[in-house]
Amino acid sequence: MKTILLATDFSERSDRAFRRASLLARQVGATLVVVHVVDDDQPRRILDSEREAAAGLLEDLRATVRRVDGLDCETRLVLADPFAGIAQAAAESAADLLVIGPHRRQALRDVFVGTTAERTIRSVTTPVLMVNAPPVAPYAHVMLTTDLSDGAAAAARAATRLGIAGDARRSILHVVDAPVGHLVLGGNVAPEGRAAYRDDARSEAARELAAFVEATGLGTLRQSPRLSDAAPADAILEAAREEAADLVVVGTHGRSGLAKLFLGSVAEAVLRKADRDVLAVPPSAARAG
Repeated sequence: MKTILLATDFSERSDRAFRRASLLARQVGATLVVVHVVDDDQPRRILDSEREAAAGLLEDLRATVRRVDGLDCETRLVLADPFAGIAQAAAESAADLLVIGPHRRQALRDVFVGTTAERTIRSVTTPVLMVNAPPVAPYAHVMLTTDLSDGAAAAARAATRLGIAGDARRSILHVVDAPVGHLVLGGNVAPEGRAAYRDDARSEAARELAAFVEATGLGTLRQSPRLSDAAPADAILEAAREEAADLVVVGTHGRSGLAKLFLGSVAEAVLRKADRDVLAVPPSAARAG
């Protein structure tokens, strides 16, 4: 990984992303590029004022990063719609990774669709790291997720190539929809019969996951097949909490049992609900390399 792009709006959320991006840049020896987008759909007087203020803040940030962190840092100021400007900067800087802060959560409901974060992830061809947790150290446990599809295999390889894991523990999670078994068995099957079904399903999931890891060439990592009655995204985040994973990796499309893993479904739900960092790998990034 040569270039990390950080999108900032100078908020506290963006500061969290900045600290993680700095840690990663130091870890892998990458150049840090910081972009701020000024919305160009506003009166000229306000536009000029915001552009001038942002330019000053970016220069102060660049100088601080070089002086205090000792990192190679560049800045970009773009006049555009926020998500389009970030996508433009990602393309122009040939970024290997885009780092953003968490999306805004509202008191009564959790809004993700239509936000700058969601639209950015849809628009870029670069893996996107959404930083939800305060960064205090390099990642300790990186959890890959898979639905055993070719797309999931490519996403896992792409995430591995970035080198984000460093010396972290690595695991891979495969969630199997347990309710399918209950539908097949019905309500008249004895508890021991249901237990036997679940044992068989868990064993089959373990075999399939082991074959996937070997075929994908992911190397040595802990394999976690899991049966769950919960929605796939909830099962992923529950596993991440139980296993103390501080980074969860998801592909932004694929398949997951009976559900499609398109952004707008499982990947979107993980990004919306996560209380820890999430790396979203789009198909174009997964195919690269």
